[in-house]
Amino acid sequence: MSVVRLDPFRDLDNFLSQVIGRTESVKLQSMPLDAYRINDEFIFQVDLPGVKLEDIDITVENNVLSIKAERNLSPKQAMDLAPESLQYAIAERVQGQFLRQIILGDNLDTSKISALYEDGVLTLTIPVASHAKPRKISVEAKEKPTLVEASVV
Repeated sequence: MSVVRLDPFRDLDNFLSQVIGRTESVKLQSMPLDAYRINDEFIFQVDLPGVKLEDIDITVENNVLSIKAERNLSPKQAMDLAPESLQYAIAERVQGQFLRQIILGDNLDTSKISALYEDGVLTLTIPVASHAKPRKISVEAKEKPTLVEASVV
């Protein structure tokens, strides 16, 4: 038995794209993301295949991490041609502007975020703030008062 996923809006969009040509979408797309913690760091990995490094913008404001990217998949052969000469037979790869916003807790040190972009994957590393790390509390023993024997005269 096979499972068929029905998405009438995607099917309609694909149909219209094929009939009237590929339309440029101004809506912001989301991007796939993994987030996990290793020891004292949170790691976010975002898939951005085909996005150029200069088309990635990362900001943090009021504990909101914003990742913006843009991808243009126009064929290199069509760059010098008139736009009407390009006619897609199939257009399934998503392009345009992408946006992902993540609300960060107060326990992360947003001043020390590092970012690495490699093989179409953006990796952000955010350390846990020092005030949020577990710490050892030392316990002191209070000395017992020394009893002095007194004699009554």
